Amino acid sequence: MFNLTSCNNSTNNLGVLPAIDPANMDTTVSPGNDLFQYANGIWMKNHPIPEEYSQYGAFQILFEENNDKLKKLVDDLIADKNSKPGSVKSKISHFFIQGMDTVKIDELGIKPLQKYLDQINKIQTQQDVIAYISMMHSYGLSPVFNSYGYADIKNSDWVITQISQGGLGLPDRDYYLQDDERFKNIRNEYVKHIAKMFVLAGESEEKAGEMAQSVMHFETQLATASMSRLQRRDPDSTYHKMNFSELKNLVTNIDWDYYFNTIHIPDTVAINVAQPEFMKEVGNMLTQTSLDDWKNYLQWNLIDHNANYLSSGFVKQDFEFFGKTLSGRKKMRERWKRVMSATSRSIGEGIGQLYVEKYFPPEAKERMIELVMNLKKALKNRIENLDWMGDLTKEKALEKLDAMKVKIGYPDKWKDYSKLEVKDDSYVENMFRARKFATEFNYNKIGKKVDKDEWGMSPQTVNAYYSPTKNEIVFPAAILQFPFFNMAADDAVNYGSIGVVIGHEMTHGFDDQGRKFDKNGNRNDWWTEEDAKKFEERTQILVDEYNSFDALDSNFVDGKLTLGENIADFGGLTVAYEALKMSFKNNKEPADIDGFNYKQRFLLAFAQVWRQNITDKQLLRNLKEDVHSPGKFRVNGPIPNMPLFYEAFNVKPGDKLYIPVEKRAVIW
Repeated sequence: MFNLTSCNNSTNNLGVLPAIDPANMDTTVSPGNDLFQYANGIWMKNHPIPEEYSQYGAFQILFEENNDKLKKLVDDLIADKNSKPGSVKSKISHFFIQGMDTVKIDELGIKPLQKYLDQINKIQTQQDVIAYISMMHSYGLSPVFNSYGYADIKNSDWVITQISQGGLGLPDRDYYLQDDERFKNIRNEYVKHIAKMFVLAGESEEKAGEMAQSVMHFETQLATASMSRLQRRDPDSTYHKMNFSELKNLVTNIDWDYYFNTIHIPDTVAINVAQPEFMKEVGNMLTQTSLDDWKNYLQWNLIDHNANYLSSGFVKQDFEFFGKTLSGRKKMRERWKRVMSATSRSIGEGIGQLYVEKYFPPEAKERMIELVMNLKKALKNRIENLDWMGDLTKEKALEKLDAMKVKIGYPDKWKDYSKLEVKDDSYVENMFRARKFATEFNYNKIGKKVDKDEWGMSPQTVNAYYSPTKNEIVFPAAILQFPFFNMAADDAVNYGSIGVVIGHEMTHGFDDQGRKFDKNGNRNDWWTEEDAKKFEERTQILVDEYNSFDALDSNFVDGKLTLGENIADFGGLTVAYEALKMSFKNNKEPADIDGFNYKQRFLLAFAQVWRQNITDKQLLRNLKEDVHSPGKFRVNGPIPNMPLFYEAFNVKPGDKLYIPVEKRAVIW
């Protein structure tokens, strides 16, 4: 299926559009001034953002196409009257049906949450607060803080308990703490939003307003004690391993014996407290904050995390704030799409197995493994020929690359959903049961060896990832489609798209944080001091370059926050181009196609992967919350550091993207 043999033309015999279509390009712009606009300008003009989106590009288009495939699968399951009760197929169809029954959902209103709200209202002591938090954590909801099982980053074969900051309703702590007008306005609107949701839950407007102010004050306390996103990027800053007694001494006001017993986590296993100062503040708040304020916060946290599964009033108000105010979306996604997303999250590999059977044949997996091997060879060649890295560090880097595992398409072992209950009582309760199932599955790993076969994404996910603790790269089936892969296109296009994706994830093993994990996935600095210094000098060039990018009205890209992804983009491009050159038979370069040579097609294919339109509100959100640079700078950022760019488009001094040779970054 995924045959990368070169084509002599840009269309196949079925009339597929050209892989590089000049009709999408703004040729009034010089590629040396703005390759992103040159490659995508007319496409962007002809594809305004649909009202239900805050950004729209290649990922969203593929997501929509994927959604249609999932809908067909679920429709077939619903139509199948022979589906065995209790089977995963039956659970998928019933989960979706309950989510689509808006008449029943509207009739129930807030009732599915009432038993939990009643428990909050009955709180009379600090211990009652702990009891409620413990129960919610067992259901996969995380008021105040988070607990879960994950690999010990310094002993990555074993799963330990992880406790980390949480509990905020706004997307990031800085939304509570920054004083500029944008964030002040968001905070004001957030308080109004909370009050409206409390009114929907049955409170008077006056009381709802008071409760909203109380919640805002409570969450601001949590935010003040929270680490920033940039601080959390460094795993060393969030690694504070301790035993159970040390945890109890760290935060004395929480009954940890009761908590661990309730959520069924063994207290004999090591614990990593990611943010000790935050947890100390939570302990202080248990004694210093009034029970009424705790009740207000816990009620809000419960409603907020279930709003999308309640009656239409809650759903609409949730969209008014998070969709419109925060992101600039104009219209809510269709009901079936929202329910499909919830179903896919809740029974991910159940749907994934059906998805793979219908849309991803086994031979495609083998072809992708071959592609990854080509990229591995290219990265190996790059490492061996680095002139800034010493032999000792090179040896360790090559060992890590050789040990890097590859997962393509779908897992070899599927998750068992036999213990997941799906009933006909309510959509909300099915969500509770699904989250509880996932939480118990996660907690059950604690104290055991890491399952190396487990996947962190379902096959129908349009994404890919690198796991530092497993030293593995993972590419779900759903991303292996156009524009990331085009079976009708030439090698230059495919290496410029899916090849760069592969190289990107591979390079994460050697980015500013990934490089500090060894071949076995342990946080272990294997670099010589001299080579580490040289690496940091080279990556600082990228930090400075991206810091200079004005995304919108003097709101700049954060070069430090996005550094890992920027290194991976740059490395992915470099390695993929190396692999493309290595693929030429007898070192013979391919002929031009549609007036573009292979170098141009490689870069244009990469650029079109990141084509997108985005609302100002979403762009501002991304600058604050996203470790990835905006699409424009994912194109225009790395390419000026590559000699290829200057060769392909004859870029000269005076062009806006021109960087003098001595100032370009040279990393992987």
